[in-house]
Amino acid sequence: MPNGLALTIGLNSVDPTHYGGWSGDLNACEADAEDMAAIAKSKKFKVKTLMTASATRAQVANEILAAAKALKSGDIFLLSYSGHGGQLPDMNSDEPDMQDETWCLFDGEQVDDELNAMLGKFAKGVRILVFSDSCHSGSVTKLAFFQGTTQVRASSINPETREVKYRNMPPDVALRTYRQNKKFYDPILGDKALKNAAKSIKASTLLFSGCQDNQLSQDGDFNGLFTANMLRVWKEGKFKGSYKDFHKQIIKNMPPDQTPNYFFIGESNAAFEGQNPFKI
Repeated sequence: MPNGLALTIGLNSVDPTHYGGWSGDLNACEADAEDMAAIAKSKKFKVKTLMTASATRAQVANEILAAAKALKSGDIFLLSYSGHGGQLPDMNSDEPDMQDETWCLFDGEQVDDELNAMLGKFAKGVRILVFSDSCHSGSVTKLAFFQGTTQVRASSINPETREVKYRNMPPDVALRTYRQNKKFYDPILGDKALKNAAKSIKASTLLFSGCQDNQLSQDGDFNGLFTANMLRVWKEGKFKGSYKDFHKQIIKNMPPDQTPNYFFIGESNAAFEGQNPFKI
């Protein structure tokens, strides 16, 4: 019998000490992590959940690497993240837009190259399923456009300011955080060994993201917009179909300015993609 391990991560805030005084308060990321954990438990995964202050760079890395060590061909690893997405300058020339995407963990950003390197530790034949309900766009132009959109749901709007709450690090915060911690980030960003980290992934890895690279993900009162729609389609396990079917149904419920992505990397695995979601 294959084994299933799950790590669900949710941050409703970050440590302002590292992020230049910004705490990045959000509403529903911990709820997302709890709901992803509930799905995993219902499918008999062994689950670990990291919430806000416990979701540090070191702890997240420890849990992912422990899973990589424990799982063998045929097993499955579910990794979910709900929180802010950020960007840092690309220094090893592996990004066309010259920016590395990040997860904003409590005590520092996790660079996408680092995450790919960790996923590269999983054995060939392992299935990895990643859900990321976060933003990966931080430019002023994109931010200005999406703050002005009308395609939003009421629960994403701050009743005091009437502004939509997105899961992205504001550009001024991204710049301040990087400059304040330049000595920490530069060795990671310039690490030539991480340049081809994505190509080192041997496991069959399927990513569902909350939005496209040029879009932002909305927060909400009860769940992030992407997670809320995913849960609606899942129907507490009543959904029947493949991962591609799952993705298509989620998109049907999303506004035009937030289109969840479906991305496969590592060893191709048609059988994996054809399974009912979350199957061990």
